[in-house]
Amino acid sequence: MGFQQGLSGLNAASKNLDVIGHNIANTNTVGFKASRAEFAEMVASAIGAAGGSNAGIGVEVSAVAQQFGQGNITITGNTLDVAINGSGFFKLQQPDGSSAYTRAGNFKLDKIGNLVTNNGAKVMGFPIDPITGLRTASDPSPLSFPTAAPIPARQTSKIVAEFNLDARAKDAAGVPAVVGPPAIPAVPPTPRATYGTSINVYDSQGVAKPVSLYFQKTATANTWDVYDTLDDPTAVPPVVGAPIGQITFDNNGAITGPAAVPPATGFVLALTGVDPSPPNPNGLPPFDIDISLDGVTQFGSKFSVSDLSQDGYASGELTGINVEASGMVMARYSNGVTRAEGQIALANFRNPQGLLAVGDNAWVETFESGASVIGTPTDGNYGALRSGALEDSNVDLTAELVNMMTAQRTYQANAQTIKTQDQVLSTLVNLR
Repeated sequence: MGFQQGLSGLNAASKNLDVIGHNIANTNTVGFKASRAEFAEMVASAIGAAGGSNAGIGVEVSAVAQQFGQGNITITGNTLDVAINGSGFFKLQQPDGSSAYTRAGNFKLDKIGNLVTNNGAKVMGFPIDPITGLRTASDPSPLSFPTAAPIPARQTSKIVAEFNLDARAKDAAGVPAVVGPPAIPAVPPTPRATYGTSINVYDSQGVAKPVSLYFQKTATANTWDVYDTLDDPTAVPPVVGAPIGQITFDNNGAITGPAAVPPATGFVLALTGVDPSPPNPNGLPPFDIDISLDGVTQFGSKFSVSDLSQDGYASGELTGINVEASGMVMARYSNGVTRAEGQIALANFRNPQGLLAVGDNAWVETFESGASVIGTPTDGNYGALRSGALEDSNVDLTAELVNMMTAQRTYQANAQTIKTQDQVLSTLVNLR
């Protein structure tokens, strides 16, 4: 009697209901990917069974295939929530040191500053030099942030200045009157403070010190002297400041000097011997600062400063983290500094359906999936990241409920074939 077919159908339908139930249970699981049961017929092989006389022996579940379609992206507002819009997986380092992969980006910071998942797996990324913004290693490592201690102060080494010097300015020393005829009135000296600006720089301990720059037109065409102090006529003897350098321009108002000393490039003025004291009373040694002048012009308009920035800062505490679409993790500090502290890595596989689910929203690679290929978001076929958002489960609840009813009917129908076979067997046994 053919009980085998009905029994295999019951087993397959039961497995299908398990898969559907698992999908429905994870409808609200972040980054979850639905699965489906895929069936195949079973046929007993026999020599000489040509002509289609073999009725088959039932059905089996040949695979439970995961469906890696994109889930909806929901805005959460939490900057540590990260969604992948496109292909790729976050790479994780499990608590036991092994590698795993996930689409769930509901990350946290642990007590020592590691970026982790809910089960303590560390999120992997590329280390970034916060000064240059470039990678410092080609292999990903756990991302970590300075939450336990402030970032150290950084001494200023460079000032970037962009301003316009008025081409109509006269010789700052003044021009004497000409008796004439024709009579030309005298041009009084131009105070050094007329064309000046200032900026705070930082010593190695993060103490701010103001640095002033003053510009005086010379008697030589298109040439300006640069000072860092004003004259002090009240001192005994009077103090007369010396220029720290000169800026020259061509007839089109473009800067032509001073040329930078290699390995620096462009137009750089060296400010040497900046004394940290005062305001720092700790006797720190003087330090040098390069002033980049590439954006300086001389046109016939008022003196104006369009940009004046420097690269030093005081120490600061971590106040916030934001993830860019490229995976660059930007950290904000209480000293006003925002800098890159790492770049989240993404992994891709030749056959994602070959990945093995291990729970906690994670998969591990297998021989069927192939080895992971590591890259960064938005590069090649890797998706972009969305900070403050999460990828929802891709389970279609309506479709799963319909599938569940179909599987239930299939189970009932297979049970009916067993019942019918039992009735036939009873009829045979009761023959007299």
